[in-house]
Amino acid sequence: QVRPVESGGGLVQAGDSLTLSCTASGRTFSSYAMGWFRQAPLKEREFVAAISGIGVGTAYADIVKGRFTISRDNAKNTVYLQMSSLKPEDTAVYYCAARLRTIRTQISEYNYWGQGTQVTVSS
Repeated sequence: QVRPVESGGGLVQAGDSLTLSCTASGRTFSSYAMGWFRQAPLKEREFVAAISGIGVGTAYADIVKGRFTISRDNAKNTVYLQMSSLKPEDTAVYYCAARLRTIRTQISEYNYWGQGTQVTVSS
């Protein structure tokens, strides 16, 4: 079992970059695929990016591909989401989630969730 905790959110301007971090407790962090999701006001939660347990495999939503990069440091039990060329439409609460074994993009496939961190992009 892991408990993800997100950090790094904030208020930035369009075009800026921001890196989110997610640290998860537990001794078997590398056994978990990790995902980033986001939820904008009045919208459903959506998939952003995911990474396999050892960091070899990644997946991205089309709307962030080429702008966002997911990575992880298993020695630190931490997964990162580097966001660049941010747009106002990237404004959302960003959630980190974990699931055993393989990458999935569906929300329902993730068992463990953080509380989220707010990212606001001003125009």
